[in-house]
Amino acid sequence: MPAITAENPLALPRVAASPDRAAARPVLAVTTAPSGLEGEGFPVRRAFAGITYDYLDPFIMMDQMGEVDYEAGEPKGTPWHPHRGFETVTYIIDGTFVHQDSHGGGGIITDGDTQWMTAGSGLLHIESPPEELVMSGGLFHGLQLWVNLPARDKMIVPKYQDIRGGTVKLLASQDGGGLLRLIAGDLGGHAGPGATHTPITMIHASVSPGAEVTLPWRADFNALAYGLAGSGSAGAERRPFRMGQSVVFGDGESLTIRADAAQDSRSANFEVVLLGGLPIREPMAHYGPFVMNSHAELAQAFDDFQAGRLGTIPAGAA
Repeated sequence: MPAITAENPLALPRVAASPDRAAARPVLAVTTAPSGLEGEGFPVRRAFAGITYDYLDPFIMMDQMGEVDYEAGEPKGTPWHPHRGFETVTYIIDGTFVHQDSHGGGGIITDGDTQWMTAGSGLLHIESPPEELVMSGGLFHGLQLWVNLPARDKMIVPKYQDIRGGTVKLLASQDGGGLLRLIAGDLGGHAGPGATHTPITMIHASVSPGAEVTLPWRADFNALAYGLAGSGSAGAERRPFRMGQSVVFGDGESLTIRADAAQDSRSANFEVVLLGGLPIREPMAHYGPFVMNSHAELAQAFDDFQAGRLGTIPAGAA
C-alpha cells in the first residue's frame, strides 16, 4: 500500500502553509471507528461514527473497506441497491472492484483508481470483486466516502467520473517527508482531477516515520483526518491517533499531522486521508441509501424506488 506513489518525493512540487496566514487548526476530537460488515459481508470501519453532522457537512459518512487478505472464494461485494441525492466516492488502494448501474454505466477500479458516482435523481448500483479475484483471493483495501449534494443538485442526471490512479496530482510536503495524493480539490494552488458539485478537498497522504506535514487549508472549509495505517499525531497539541481513528479539527488556516518515529511492520509510513469541504448548511434527511432535505422527499425516494422509477436491473446482470 499504496499503488500510486513516487520514487523520489523530493522531485515533486512542494506544498507548505504560508507563515503569515497559517493560523493552526486545533484538534477538537479524536474518535474510534467501530467495525462491521457491509454488502454481502465484507469488513468495514465506520470512520465518522460518533461525529456530529455539524463537523462533517458536506460529508455524510465514510467506510474503510478492509484491509483484508481474502482466501480463495472469500471476496465479497454488494448486491444491487439504490442511491439518490448525493455522491459516492470509491477509492481503491489495493485490489479490484467491478461496478455497474441501471443507466448502463460501469467499469473496473483498481490499485489507486477512484470511481466518483453522482447519484443525483437516482439509480440502481452494484459493486463486486471480479471473478478472478474470487477464485484466487488476495488483498483488498479501499474507502467509500459519501458527499452530500445541495438541494439544487439533488435531482440532477446521474453521472460517473473514472479517476485513474495515474491522473492523481502527486505533491510533497515542504521537506519531502510526506507524499500527498490530491484526488479532488485545491491544495496550495494545485488541483486534483476530481470535479465536485460541492467544493471539497480529498488527499491521501503517506507520512514517513518521524516526519511532520503542515498544509494550508481554506478557512471556510471544515477539516478531518482519518488513519488508514500506522500511527502518529495531529495538531500543535500532538493528539495521538492511529489506524481506524478520525480527527476533527477546529477553525484555522493550516493543519498539521505527524508520523510516529516507529510504525507497525505492515506499513512503512503513516497513511492518512485528509478531507475538507464547504458546509452546505441545509437540512439533511438521511435514511439508508437516500439523502434528501426532508422526510417527505425521503418518502418520495422510497416510492420511486419501489415503483421502478430509479431504474431496473439490466437483463443478464449478476
